[in-house]
Amino acid sequence: MTTNNFFIHAKKTFKDEISSINHSLDCLSKKDFNSICNNIKNLKGKLVLMGVGKSGHIAAKISSTLSSTGTPSFFINPSEASHGDLGAISKSDGILIISNSGETDEIVFILSGLIKKTKNILSITGNKESSIAKKSLVHLEAKVDKEACPNNLAPTTSTSFMLILGDAISIALLKNNRFSPKEFAENHPGGKLGKRFLLAKDLMIDIKEIPIVKENTSILEAIKVITQFGLGFCLVKNSKQTINAIFTDGDLRRTLNKKIDIRNLSISKVMTKSFKSIEHNKNAYLAREIMSKNKIYSLVVKNQKKVIGVIRMHELNESRVF
Repeated sequence: MTTNNFFIHAKKTFKDEISSINHSLDCLSKKDFNSICNNIKNLKGKLVLMGVGKSGHIAAKISSTLSSTGTPSFFINPSEASHGDLGAISKSDGILIISNSGETDEIVFILSGLIKKTKNILSITGNKESSIAKKSLVHLEAKVDKEACPNNLAPTTSTSFMLILGDAISIALLKNNRFSPKEFAENHPGGKLGKRFLLAKDLMIDIKEIPIVKENTSILEAIKVITQFGLGFCLVKNSKQTINAIFTDGDLRRTLNKKIDIRNLSISKVMTKSFKSIEHNKNAYLAREIMSKNKIYSLVVKNQKKVIGVIRMHELNESRVF
């Protein structure tokens, strides 16, 4: 086979899997799918995923997706379960077994032990008459007519279908539980996806930690205050004690470039009155967009009309919000 033939076989694999999965979806039991979801939703404890070989990899991925979308879950290798890991399972937990044949030796061997631990045994297999299916409280048959493998041997279509079902269960539960973007972010503090849901108020410097000076403060005095706080800016309040401007090191550089004598100049002459701002409940990545567009490095954060803090490019970079 020449290298030019690879993509031909790839396209056939795509088409074969999609065709088989569509056929399997038409045969999928709505009642059993809903029963699986309802049982998981009503668990008092966690959901334990089990599988061996390729099905084990799929089960581990499903478990990870469930946990990140609001359904606490973890994966246990059935071989390790028979050597003590069954102790991690409690009566309030549920077990979801993934097995194409439904006759996986390592799981069949521990079925009686699993049932002693919890009655909430759920399974997804390709055979409703299998040992695992018959021992389950709820079983969902996920049968495929053929694998994409030309020898109909290597798990391909069957694992893809199991994976899609796992995603479907996860999203169905997410929707039912009204799992919010904020909760998703809390479960992904180290991931780029989670950071997309951080809010401006989560990263801002609170107003209590920001230097604030009066409009009649001299520039020299303002520089001293800014230096003490080390933030590179200060906010400015008017005679009504309302914050109406910001003075940054950028404002200072622009003033010096104009060769203006700053020794007896008040900050009101050079401060930025029409400062850019963002609402506290807006996504933090929008703050980066505003700063980049306007070529600034500090952005005032408001709660309606009240200034409650400032978010800088420094905080966004440190938190890796892009």
